[in-house]
Amino acid sequence: MSLRLKLLLLVAIGIGASVASVAFLIEERAHEAFRRIEQERTSTLINQFRREFDHEGEDIVHAVEAIASSDAMERDAMELNNGADVANFMNETAPYAQAQRLDFLDLIAPDGAIISSAHWPARFGYKQRWFLNGAPVPQQPFLKHVETPQGSVLALLCIRTVRAHGSNYYLIGGRKLDAVLQALSPPQGLRVSIYSAPEQGTGEFLGPARDSLDPAKLMPLIQKAMDQHSEASSTLDWDMSHESIIHAIPLAGYSDRVPGVLLVGNSLNQELSLERRIRDVSLVIAGVGVFLGIVLTALLTGRISRPIRKLAEAAGEIGQGNWDIRVNASSSDEIGRLAAAFNRMTEELAGQRERLVQTERVAAWRELARRLAHELKNPLFPLQITVENLLRARENTPEQFDEVFRESAATLLAEIANLKTIIGRFSDFSRMPAPRFQRVDLNELVRSVVQLFQGQLKRETAKIETEVELGEVPAVSGDPVLLRRAIENLVLNAIDAMPNGGKLSFRTRAGGSSAVLQISDTGKGLTREECDRLFTPYYTTKQHGTGLGLAIVQSVVSDHHGRVTVSSKQGSGAAFEMELPLASASSALEDPADDPKAFSAGAGE
Repeated sequence: MSLRLKLLLLVAIGIGASVASVAFLIEERAHEAFRRIEQERTSTLINQFRREFDHEGEDIVHAVEAIASSDAMERDAMELNNGADVANFMNETAPYAQAQRLDFLDLIAPDGAIISSAHWPARFGYKQRWFLNGAPVPQQPFLKHVETPQGSVLALLCIRTVRAHGSNYYLIGGRKLDAVLQALSPPQGLRVSIYSAPEQGTGEFLGPARDSLDPAKLMPLIQKAMDQHSEASSTLDWDMSHESIIHAIPLAGYSDRVPGVLLVGNSLNQELSLERRIRDVSLVIAGVGVFLGIVLTALLTGRISRPIRKLAEAAGEIGQGNWDIRVNASSSDEIGRLAAAFNRMTEELAGQRERLVQTERVAAWRELARRLAHELKNPLFPLQITVENLLRARENTPEQFDEVFRESAATLLAEIANLKTIIGRFSDFSRMPAPRFQRVDLNELVRSVVQLFQGQLKRETAKIETEVELGEVPAVSGDPVLLRRAIENLVLNAIDAMPNGGKLSFRTRAGGSSAVLQISDTGKGLTREECDRLFTPYYTTKQHGTGLGLAIVQSVVSDHHGRVTVSSKQGSGAAFEMELPLASASSALEDPADDPKAFSAGAGE
């Protein structure tokens, strides 16, 4: 991934994350604000309900007390107490209830029998003993379910006593709780209802919002409030179209049982709508911000990335050997100073490279001169001794000169031949031929080299065992003559490392786009320092040798675009690995298997 693309992604992610964070914070703050407003609105409505409830209760108390203290009711109580026929009083309460706007009004005898019922006259004679339990008659209004021809109705009731010469008659009057709900004026988005829970039968919802309620979703919340006798709240779908926070407040009754639950629902439509608008606006702002950020960043990164790209391309040119490359340092900012520093570094590297090349060239010539002097000194000393012997023989014993001359001539010829051999080795290294590439069967080439050295490996004095493990290796691209020469040099090097015999192993394997040949021995091994210097020209660990064998191997493998390595531990032998590139179908000039001279050429070198 380029630097420019990384910067663009970084800017886009940064802008998107920033807008998302701000939107999240705004949404959270709006959520908290709506929750505070919702609690305030709910508390206000509950307080209003309680005020209306108390007001309605006071009104009912005044109405029942007015009836109970009226002369007509006291006269009726006196007549009943004196033995008047109760049947004459069946319809006595209806006018009182109508006059005081009461939905319910019962006149109860001291034994609990209903004398007159304004809302259900047919209940004449029924017993109402639920308040005759020995406890004082409650003076405050209370909630209780009242039986009517239409079923059980939740009502706000009040009980007052009518005394007649030691006997207590009772008036129970009240109104439906719907009147309290009708008096409420909830603000927009707030709905109120009451769940009526009779002792027997199925409960029902009261109020104008009852038709839009879902009992299946509300009943768990209602039951929780009734069981705990405390307020409970939950977020539910109020009318299957939007979410609402529902508060369930249990309403106290005559006994410990909860007769009804006040339900206050606060719609979350405004909050959800605002949150959606915040998200939509945030997406728009993020999109515009990311677009503008990418455009501006693209313009800015273009000015930054182009000089950096040119620097990278210039560094690549230097890596390929073009030391004359320079970068235009037109700006005065950090990029310009970097380009100027790069140009200075390139000039310094070019100068150092030139000095290094000259130093290496001088060192190479010095090493060559040292090696030549060392190699030529050995045969020159016998030549000098032989010539001096000839001169002394001619001066001191002329009669024996012919015999001395013949012996000295043989010595001279042998040493001259030695000089020619040394000069030939140095000449061969100096003029290594360029490889002629073709398809080469590496396994077949190894077999031919092993066959060539069989006689030398099986000598009696120092027998060397061979182990050949040849894998499935495709043909390599190379010059069979030069590769054979390199393998022979490695084999000769391994034989020299095992003067007392040992084991010589040949292994081939495929390694991706190359083939690997490993030749290992069980000789005395090499130190780490010797391994590092082993391929240096004229370096040798032997008492007799030019130090060119492994240098030739490295030169041949390098010309074939491969590499050769050595791994060894002193006392445990050494292993040489030659890695050669595989031949492609287009590079094959001819199959070496069709050319019998391909593997025999150079066998005598």
